[in-house]
Amino acid sequence: MLSTQSIPVVRATLPAVGSSLGSITELFYRRMFEERPDLLRSLFNRANQANGAQREALAGAVAAFATTLVERPGERPDAVLGRIAHKHASLGITADQYTLVGRHLMGAVVEVLGDAVTPEVGAAWDEVYWLMANALIAMEARLYAGAGVENGAVWRDMEIADRVEESVDAASFELRRPDGGPTEPFTPGRYVSVQVELPDGAKQIRQYSLSSAPGRKTWRITVKRERSADGRAPEGEVSSWLHAHARPGDLLKVSLPFGDLVLPEGDSPLLLASAGIGVTPMLSMLDHLVDTASERHVTVLHADRSPAHHAHRPEVEELVGRLPNATLHVWYETPDESVAPHAHEGRADVSRLTLPEGVSAFLCGPLPFMQGVRGDLLTQGVGPKDIHYEVFGPDLWLSK
Repeated sequence: MLSTQSIPVVRATLPAVGSSLGSITELFYRRMFEERPDLLRSLFNRANQANGAQREALAGAVAAFATTLVERPGERPDAVLGRIAHKHASLGITADQYTLVGRHLMGAVVEVLGDAVTPEVGAAWDEVYWLMANALIAMEARLYAGAGVENGAVWRDMEIADRVEESVDAASFELRRPDGGPTEPFTPGRYVSVQVELPDGAKQIRQYSLSSAPGRKTWRITVKRERSADGRAPEGEVSSWLHAHARPGDLLKVSLPFGDLVLPEGDSPLLLASAGIGVTPMLSMLDHLVDTASERHVTVLHADRSPAHHAHRPEVEELVGRLPNATLHVWYETPDESVAPHAHEGRADVSRLTLPEGVSAFLCGPLPFMQGVRGDLLTQGVGPKDIHYEVFGPDLWLSK
């Protein structure tokens, strides 16, 4: 909780700080990478730094946290913080790194806002930062403890046991421990980080959902090769490397599983809504439901460019067919003669579905898709607390 002396200061300066957060976060990253260029090469996503997505996500998170502190002082945006904490844990972030971040973030605030940052203003916003940082540090410590590892010790060598081309632009990689031991358990819906060394020596990290059920001797990730849509944006560095070079027998540096989009226990009805490569966490959930002979009411919705782009299409159809109370609804922007009777042309339309009372919805895919589906669900009376989502990449939801 923000101190009584800081609440009016933060409330009064929130509009000025909020309107300048884009400049503040841009300067913050620039100054930090000038001091620690290794962080850009071996921890932060270079593509998201180049296109500004990471700066936008950070600004949105800080603004949301500060707004909650002054408008609803008895609350804490744990949903936002939890999502960040899981991402940090998958990267092996440790408490000492928050001191470096805090120093450069507050330095950027002072440099951008100048004389407006009086000692009282600086102290109040330093308090905001450390309330957020300490909450994340505590959450991350609990995640590490739950995984049974020391803080930050999340990385493992995993061997590629198999590779399968799942669509025109996606391939799956089955991963096993080199010593033949069992993989660590996880909850369906979680992801792992994968670190690869690129030709320039940089060790870049990306997160990929585990796309099969837990409880097996192998994990599976499915990687879509990210291509430039307009020829100006860079190709996906890690996805391109994996598609070009990763083969059975190779070793990959992989983190333990984390992520807050997880399948709940119980018998409540489910909506699993995905678009594009967002199908991967839903696959893990479906696979687990089949493994446990679930009789839950499950509505599966998927949207894609075409049947050829729909990764794991036959597998999804098979898993849904093995669940007694599951239905599948697919939309393709460009369908062809191979599509099944349950496929529709165009963009996904949730209003065409009859959802049961008490449904819990899980969304994964491009941000516009998820925001559209969420809006339709709210219109149909699904409560906000019952709608959960996973963003691949920086979480820009709060900044839109």
